Amino acid sequence: MSDDKKQIGRILLKRRLISPEELDKQLASQRTAGDGVPLASRLAASGVVAETEVLRALSEQFGVPGIDLNQVALPIAYLDLVPREVAEASRILPVLARDERLFLAMANPAEKRTIEELEFVTGRKIYPYVAITQTLERSIQAAYDAKDAGETFWAGPLAPPAALERVGANRERGREERESIGPGEARAVVVDQQIEEAAAGGDLSTSDFGLVPDDVSEVKTLTAEVLAAASLVTEPSAAGVRPTPSGKRVLVVDDEEDIRRLVKKLLVDRGHEVLEADRGLLALRIVKEETPDLIILDAMLPELHGFDIARRIKGSERYGNIPILMMSAVYRGWRIAADLKTSYGIEEYLEKPFRLADLSEKVGRLLERKSAPPADPEKIQQAAAKYLDDGIAAYKAGDVDGAVELLKKGIAVDPLAYRLRYHLALIYGKRGQFYDGITELERAVDLNPAHFPALKNLAVLYEKAGFKNKALEMWERCVHVAPDDETRSSIKAHVVRLL
Repeated sequence: MSDDKKQIGRILLKRRLISPEELDKQLASQRTAGDGVPLASRLAASGVVAETEVLRALSEQFGVPGIDLNQVALPIAYLDLVPREVAEASRILPVLARDERLFLAMANPAEKRTIEELEFVTGRKIYPYVAITQTLERSIQAAYDAKDAGETFWAGPLAPPAALERVGANRERGREERESIGPGEARAVVVDQQIEEAAAGGDLSTSDFGLVPDDVSEVKTLTAEVLAAASLVTEPSAAGVRPTPSGKRVLVVDDEEDIRRLVKKLLVDRGHEVLEADRGLLALRIVKEETPDLIILDAMLPELHGFDIARRIKGSERYGNIPILMMSAVYRGWRIAADLKTSYGIEEYLEKPFRLADLSEKVGRLLERKSAPPADPEKIQQAAAKYLDDGIAAYKAGDVDGAVELLKKGIAVDPLAYRLRYHLALIYGKRGQFYDGITELERAVDLNPAHFPALKNLAVLYEKAGFKNKALEMWERCVHVAPDDETRSSIKAHVVRLL
């Protein structure tokens, strides 16, 4: 059986949407044509399987939501985020941009390299949808043609009135064209409504997004976990050199042990105390618990990109004054250095391989510079705690919008405050804002990866939003931190049903 048949054909056979004989006929036709048209596109175009059902099968195959581009309407401004040549070459189309997130229709959501490159170029977190390839190619051409023609929006031929109203289009735009095509099998949904539909299909006993203030208020500090998690070194060297009275605390973040060892020796010889992290999430937890005087940060890290770490730190009232020296062997040239300083607030940049003399000079300059006095940690903690208390009180009083704003203000004060992010995520989940909730819960789990309620609710949100594979990953993590055997057994049974 071919890979196509295994992935799409088997799903359609399981759902009894196509017979084995018809599937074999379509596969033979695909081989004879030799035109490179994917089986999913061929089945949808021929009408053998309804396009909506093909999309559902693709969604199951890739573990991401499917999107019917015939029914989408989008502002042309979204297309400014992805150049036409990139969209055509990679077969991607931006369908929704919100805050630091970008939602893409993709022919192949498994193309991780494309996603990573776009996250770097746009500075946004990418969320993929899967689209039928031929529909996607037509939509890319039509949307960018509309952009070149000076239009303010583009809409698919079956875009419903609600989608057109959202982009400020005339309700009657394209009515004749839609009537000539016919209603088809597709659902009249726009991007946000598709997310809502994904929730309707869930049958989860764990889908409770009520607030749990007592549980969250008892979140423990992470110092012991951080110290045991990786090569976090607080003693300067095996030779017994101790920090000088004027020595500083420096966090070195790099996944290459040789680089960390080299940098550490240089710093220790100059009387500084060295902390080490070999991955991104650990680095954030160390910043929260140890508050270094300087961060030497590699750009390419496991778990979390160095640029994202820099953005989170520099966007914080509590930690934004910590200088960052970034290093990279990938991103080169003075333009990158200038962009990092302008866009991310990074003070210094060093290309790998580097000379120790250059590193020493930059470290010395950053540690000796006169900067604004750091904010009082106790006052910041008190302010963040007040926003948390006020936000919970507003929620209980029925002022959900007010609660969201208060919690967001608290996060602006201290973006590494776990409880603020967790509570905000629960409110988003309660309101059906699944992607907003996912974002906040992901960051909460970054800070406390062993907190069962956060992992559980993150699994539920991923499932509701249609990300089956990510939901399975979170449920599996829940098993390891579940509070009792009964809960573990319940989760395992749910995972089996998902599979």
